[in-house]
Amino acid sequence: MSGTHPIPLVIATRESRLALWQARHVQALLQARGHGVQLLGMTTRGDQILDRSLAKVGGKGLFIKELEAALVQGRAQIAVHSLKDLPMDLPAGLSLACVLEREDPRDALVSARYAGLDALPRGARVGTSSLRRQVLLQALRPDLRIEVLRGNLDTRLRKLDEGRYDAIVLAAAGLKRLGLEARICALFEPAAMLPAAGQGALGIEVRSDRADLIAALAPLAHQPTWLTVAAERAVSRAMGGSCSTPLAAHGVLTGAVLRLDAVWGEPDGRAPLVRAQSSAPVATLAQAEALGSAVARRLHAGGARGNGPAPDGAPTPCPPG
Repeated sequence: MSGTHPIPLVIATRESRLALWQARHVQALLQARGHGVQLLGMTTRGDQILDRSLAKVGGKGLFIKELEAALVQGRAQIAVHSLKDLPMDLPAGLSLACVLEREDPRDALVSARYAGLDALPRGARVGTSSLRRQVLLQALRPDLRIEVLRGNLDTRLRKLDEGRYDAIVLAAAGLKRLGLEARICALFEPAAMLPAAGQGALGIEVRSDRADLIAALAPLAHQPTWLTVAAERAVSRAMGGSCSTPLAAHGVLTGAVLRLDAVWGEPDGRAPLVRAQSSAPVATLAQAEALGSAVARRLHAGGARGNGPAPDGAPTPCPPG
C-alpha cells in the first residue's frame, strides 16, 4: 500500500478462462490487502489467429501486446501473465514487478483413450502448439505424428474430445488451476520432458515508473520461485529464446543451491538433443541470471546454436507475419 490509502488498480487480462482465473487470483490477493481492483478484459491478436503455429505468426508475444499497450496508455496498472508466455526482454518503460509462487511446472498428457505416452499406438496423433514439446516428444517417441494444436485450454480440450487427436500435451498448471486435474492421464517428469522456462509461474508486469505500485506488489512475491525462473529465463535470453527455439530450462532450488537443467533441439528434430546442467548457491536475481548464462554457454559448447549471436548477446525476435 502507499501511505494510508490503498492504490486503486485495474488488471489487464486476456478473456480466456485460464487468463481470467489468473487475473482473479491476483485480484483476490490485492483485495485482501485493501486495494480496490477491477479487471479489463481484452482479446489479443494471439487469440484471434488460430489456424497457424505461433512460430509462423509472431510468437507468444502476440498474447500480451494489447495488455502492454493498456499499461502504457494508463488504462490498466498491472498485467498478469503466465511467465512462459512472457518474452525475455520487455518493452522500454515496463518491468516485471512480482513473481508469484509456482504451481506444478510439469507437462501433462491428456487423452480420452490412452493412459500414458507408452500406451499410444504407433503413428498416434499428438497435438501441441509448442516446438519444445514437439522436439522432446519426437526424442521420446519418433513414431508419433505431432500436429499443431492452437486455441485456449478449453478449445484444445474440445478438439481432443472431438477426436481430432489421440492425445494432447498441456501445462499441468493450467489444468490444476481450473480444477481439471482429472483430465490428466500422465505427468511428464522433468527428466523425460523438461518444462519451458517459467512454466507454472505467474508474473505481474507494470510500468517501470510506478515505484509506489511496485512496492505495493512486493508482498505478493515468492522469492524462491522468482530466483528459479530468473535463472531459467536467463538461459532463454542468452540462447535467443523465441517462438522458433525448441528450448527448455528448469530449475530446482534446494536450500540456497539452485540446480538448473536445460535442453536445446533443432526445430526439425533431426539432430540429437543438447543438454546442459549446473548448480550454484543463489540468493539474488543477479546470481540466478549468472547461473542461467553459464548453462547457456554450456549449451553453446555442446553444439546448440540458438537464435542469438552469442550466449550473452541479445535475442533475435521472431520474424513478423
